[in-house]
Amino acid sequence: MARFLLLALLALSACAGQAQSQTEQQTLVDRSTLVVQEMLGDQQATEARSLMKRAKGAMVCPRIFKAGFFIGGQGGGCLLVGRNSNGAWSGPAFYSMGSASLGLQIGVQDAEMIFIVLTEKGLQALLDSQFKFGADASVAVASIGAGVSGATTAALRADIVSFAQARGAFAGISLEGSLISNKSDWNAAYYGKPIGAQQIVIGMEGQNPGAAPLQEILARYAQ
Repeated sequence: MARFLLLALLALSACAGQAQSQTEQQTLVDRSTLVVQEMLGDQQATEARSLMKRAKGAMVCPRIFKAGFFIGGQGGGCLLVGRNSNGAWSGPAFYSMGSASLGLQIGVQDAEMIFIVLTEKGLQALLDSQFKFGADASVAVASIGAGVSGATTAALRADIVSFAQARGAFAGISLEGSLISNKSDWNAAYYGKPIGAQQIVIGMEGQNPGAAPLQEILARYAQ
C-alpha cells in the first residue's frame, strides 16, 4: 500500500513538473525516492532509521553497477540532499560515482546505496567537486549491514555511514578509491539555471516540484 501511494505521488509530481519529468534527472530522482522507501522501510533497517534522526544530509545512489573480467570497475548516478536546522530537506544535487580496480574478478553486481551524513564535515566533503573515499583520513566513513566494505570507525563516531542492498556475483562493494563527482550540467538542467551544489544543498535554493516526494519520504524517516 505504501509503495502504491508513493508511486501515485511520483505520478502527481511528474504532472506538476511537466517538462522536467521527462529528463534523465527526474528519472534518477524517482528511482532514488523508491530506494529510500524500500531500504529505510525494511524491518531490518532499524539502525539506519535511528541514524536518520540526526542526519545532516544523505546521498542516494539507486543503481551502482559493478562488472569485472580481470579488470573491474563500478559506477552510477547519485544525488545529494541536505537537511537544515528546521528539519526540512533540500532539493537534490546530482553526482556520479566511479572507480576502477585490477585483480582476478569475474562477475557483475547491481547495488542500491544510501549514505547517511551525520556531520557538517561529512556533508562538506561530499559537496566537493571530487571526493574520493579513503583519500581523506579526516573524514570517517563507516558501513552497516551486509555487502559493503571500507568502514573506518564505529558508526556512532562516523561522519558518513553507508549501507547497501546488493545482488550479483561479487561478495560486496568496496568504497575504497571510489570517486564522487559533481554533475553541474545536470543541476542546471533540473533547475533551469546554473546553480552550484552548495546553493542547492546548503542554501536550499534549488526548487523543482518533481523532488517533493523524495523530500517527503526523507522527512518521514528522519522524524
